[in-house]
Amino acid sequence: MTQLRLLDGRDPHTVMLERWFSDGRLVSIPARRGKRLPVLDRLAQEFQPGVKYSEREVNDALRVFHPDVAALRRYLIDEGFMDRTPEGAQYWRVGGSYVPS
Repeated sequence: MTQLRLLDGRDPHTVMLERWFSDGRLVSIPARRGKRLPVLDRLAQEFQPGVKYSEREVNDALRVFHPDVAALRRYLIDEGFMDRTPEGAQYWRVGGSYVPS
C-alpha cells in the first residue's frame, strides 16, 4: 500500500498535527471535527490499550497538552477513542491508531 505524501515528501497527517501543536503542547482544540480527529488520535496514543486509568490519571496526561482537560476527555469519549464506566471512575482506550513504544 502506498502512503500519501505531499509534493515536498512530507506526511500530510504529520503536517496537520504540526499546525495544532507547538513545543509539544496543543495550541487550541480544533472546532471542526475533521481537524479535531487527528489531534484526538494523537492524544489517545498517550494511553495504552487494555490499561484502565482513573479520571485523575487521564486529566494529568491530557493537562500536559492543554489546560481544558474536560473538553479533551469528552471529545475522546464522544469520538470513540476512549470509554469509561458510567460513573466516570475508570477510563480506557478503545480506539485510535497504535504506535508501539
